[in-house]
Amino acid sequence: MKKIKIAIQKSGRLKDESLTLLKKCGISIDNGRDQLKAEASNFPLEVYFLRNSDIPKYLEDQVVDLGIIGENLLYEIDSNLNPLIKLGFSKCRVSIAVSRDQEVNDPSYFEGKKIATSYPNTTKKYFSNLGINTQIHKISGSVEIAPNIGLADGICDIVSSGSTLFKNNLKETDVILNSEAVLVKNNSADQEIDALIEKLQFRIEAVLRAKSSKYILMNVPNEKIEQVSSILPVLKSPTVLPLAISGWSSLHSVINENDFWNVIDQLKEAGAEGILVSPIEKIIA
Repeated sequence: MKKIKIAIQKSGRLKDESLTLLKKCGISIDNGRDQLKAEASNFPLEVYFLRNSDIPKYLEDQVVDLGIIGENLLYEIDSNLNPLIKLGFSKCRVSIAVSRDQEVNDPSYFEGKKIATSYPNTTKKYFSNLGINTQIHKISGSVEIAPNIGLADGICDIVSSGSTLFKNNLKETDVILNSEAVLVKNNSADQEIDALIEKLQFRIEAVLRAKSSKYILMNVPNEKIEQVSSILPVLKSPTVLPLAISGWSSLHSVINENDFWNVIDQLKEAGAEGILVSPIEKIIA
C-alpha cells in the first residue's frame, strides 16, 4: 500500500505545531532525536523533516506529496504550488520597519533608501508594485540590527508579536502580507495518494473546526427557546432537552470562538441562564 509523504520543518515552532496537528488527527509518529524520516504507526504516512526553505523544492520535484510551510515562503519564491488548507498556526506578517524616531508618512519615504531583508523577492515585488525604487540588501539573519548600525534605512522581515522590533527600537510602517502555516500538495495526479490525502484532509478539517468552536449549553424558559435559538449560529439546529423543572429546557449548541462574548451577551439578554461553555475536540461535518 502506498503512503503519503509529508514534509515538515525539521526544527522550530512550525515542526512542533505540525506534529501536534497530526497527533490531534489520531496519527502517531515515532520520531526519535535527529531523525530525518519517520513513519506513522497507525496511518499510511511518512514524515520527512527538512529545512523550511527546501520543502517547496521537494514538492515541486514530487519527492514528497504534501508539505506544511508558511504562506510567506510560497510568496517569496513565487511558487505555483497551491495550498489545500490554512492551518491556523504560526501566524505572522511580513512588514516594513524603521527606527522608532524616524517619521514615515507613506511608502514614498523609501525612494532611494536601503532595505535590509531575508525576503528580497517579497520586498522587491512590494516596492515595484508601488513604483518605488529601493536598494535591497539580502541578509540571512539578525535583520533587525541593520538600521541601528547604519547598514540600511529600514528592514523587511517577519513579525509575530512585535517584541523583537520593540527591543531593537524599530516600528512597523507597512504590512506587506499576512501569513500562516498551510498544507500544500504537489502537482502530481496519483489517484491512490489523492484518496489518502482526502482522508487526511478530512481529519485536519475536523480538528480545525473544533479548534475555532465552543460547545455551549444553557437553561432556557420554554417560551424563550425560539428567541434564543435565533441567536445561535448553529451547525443545523440546537438540541433541546426538557429539565426536571417545569417550563424550562436545556439547550445545546456550538458557537464560533470569535463570536463568543457577543453571543453570550445576547443570550443572557434573551433569558438564558446557567450558561456552560466547553472546548470541543473534533467536529465531523
